Amino acid sequence: MTFSAPLAFDAGPVLLGHGPAGQVRALLHHAGPGLAAALAQPWSGLLEGEDPAAALQAGRPGLVALARDPGQSLANGGNWAEALGAWRQPVLVLLTAEQVGWGLATASAALLRQHDVPLLGLVQWGQAWDGDLRRREGLPWLGWWAGDPDGAEAAVLRQALRVRGRQLAADLAG
Repeated sequence: MTFSAPLAFDAGPVLLGHGPAGQVRALLHHAGPGLAAALAQPWSGLLEGEDPAAALQAGRPGLVALARDPGQSLANGGNWAEALGAWRQPVLVLLTAEQVGWGLATASAALLRQHDVPLLGLVQWGQAWDGDLRRREGLPWLGWWAGDPDGAEAAVLRQALRVRGRQLAADLAG
């Protein structure tokens, strides 16, 4: 399926998770509102459905979460990653520490790159953050978040998001 989109889309980032639908929904429903607060963004809930164009056209402000894996095939063909790229919709990816250990961060970045999705960055949810290893991976990690919207890691995430947002905006404009 080919997705068509307007040239400009003016809404907040989409928060992505990976894995079975129930796990993605549970993680993003649980972590999304607090992460939005940590990033100083309004929380706009979950994107649902099989029609990405209709969902993205609504242009919700703030952080909104996709309630499914973006690589999962849609009934009419294509997938959400393809639609997010067509809409040039900036995304954040939230991964559990366990998923990071499986190599899902690299797979996620590759999927999004394949579809030209503007990737703001990856955020690890939970424990076992290894900053040195994450830097060696060469992926756009923003950092980790343990769930406290007022914690020290939230301030680091906000700053990293501001810097990466400026870089991404410059890349998209050029």
